[in-house]
Amino acid sequence: MSPALPRRRRRKDGEEEPAAQQGGAQEALESSGEAQPQEAAPQQAGDKAQGVPEAASSAAEGAASGAAEQEQQEPPPAPAPVFRPGPAPREGGRVAVHARARYVRISPRKARLVCEHIRGRTVAEARAVLEHTPRAVARDWAKLLESAVANAEHNHELAAEDLVVRAAYADAGPTIKRFRPRAMGRATPIMKRTAHLTITLTTER
Repeated sequence: MSPALPRRRRRKDGEEEPAAQQGGAQEALESSGEAQPQEAAPQQAGDKAQGVPEAASSAAEGAASGAAEQEQQEPPPAPAPVFRPGPAPREGGRVAVHARARYVRISPRKARLVCEHIRGRTVAEARAVLEHTPRAVARDWAKLLESAVANAEHNHELAAEDLVVRAAYADAGPTIKRFRPRAMGRATPIMKRTAHLTITLTTER
């Protein structure tokens, strides 16, 4: 049989614990190191509170210095080019402003029937002739005439009232070839012709 352990006397309410027991409990806590973290906790909280503003200030300084370096490294933007109208080209001692429309879906023969009526006329007269010409290609010639007038006004500072149609002609462009099936297994070609239209304006008749 194991020896009987002495019974521990219960304390009554209001009775103080013996001093020997209090001292032993305090020594046990000090030896285990549980009291030290409680005292060090406020100091660590204070150190963290002081470290947060320092980190924020250092980050702000780093961002400001980085932005300043980037501004110094970036070259200044190049100035936008300024258009300055130059002198109009001359052919045979006379001013000549050209406009060209290429690959127009019309046959050169039909285009030449209209351009013969505006050659040698002023811009106002040519506009009136093209407006009342009952042919589909007249619309293409009218658009090309307006393009030539815009070139003269914008690029060479010439007035539309002083311009005359010096030359207007149509050259043959490439032909688009297609085929149509016919009777008895035959095929006939379809020639879809194109034309290059040109207008030259000048300031002298």
